[in-house]
Amino acid sequence: MSNDNESEFAFVIEGIIDRNGAVVIESVQQQDQLRNKGYGFKIQEKFILESYESLFLLYSKRLVLKKKKKIIDFSNFLQTLLKKDLSIFTKFLIFRDLRTRGYIAKEGFGFGNDFRVYERGEYSRKPAKYIIFGINEGISIKANLLYENIRSIEKMGKEAIIAVIERRGEIIYYKVNLKKFIKNIRAPLDKIAEWNPLVA
Repeated sequence: MSNDNESEFAFVIEGIIDRNGAVVIESVQQQDQLRNKGYGFKIQEKFILESYESLFLLYSKRLVLKKKKKIIDFSNFLQTLLKKDLSIFTKFLIFRDLRTRGYIAKEGFGFGNDFRVYERGEYSRKPAKYIIFGINEGISIKANLLYENIRSIEKMGKEAIIAVIERRGEIIYYKVNLKKFIKNIRAPLDKIAEWNPLVA
């Protein structure tokens, strides 16, 4: 698959930051194009982009973002978001990596920095196949918490995948399941089978 983000949209998207800090897309035509590509959601008659979606589109130079007619660039928007959510850059890195590889990623179910991820070509036709949640390299996580997350994901009928964000920003994916874990026992990541998101 091509990583050329320039070809993803026919035109540059225009967004505004409203008084609540949400990124709103007013153009109906642009809303339709975003929706078809798996971006955004509608709430109370407004079409809103998730913060990490906005960051990705800014990074890809496919979004012009304004606040009170002032243009907001990627760096300024990221700094604003970090004041409210320290994990937003982690979510952006995972989201960017998945979108670049051709996957549709939507907001997860509260397992941390998690996403529902759809198999290629299945968005809007089938439920998400994977739940991917991120862990920064060097950050420890309690084995029982990891165990409970994986158990909950498997109960949903989905596959659990850990995205480990290395210090250089590279991401390695590991497919995990309950067979790999014993409650309250730390499981080193090198004992877990690696998931290759490049394989369809």
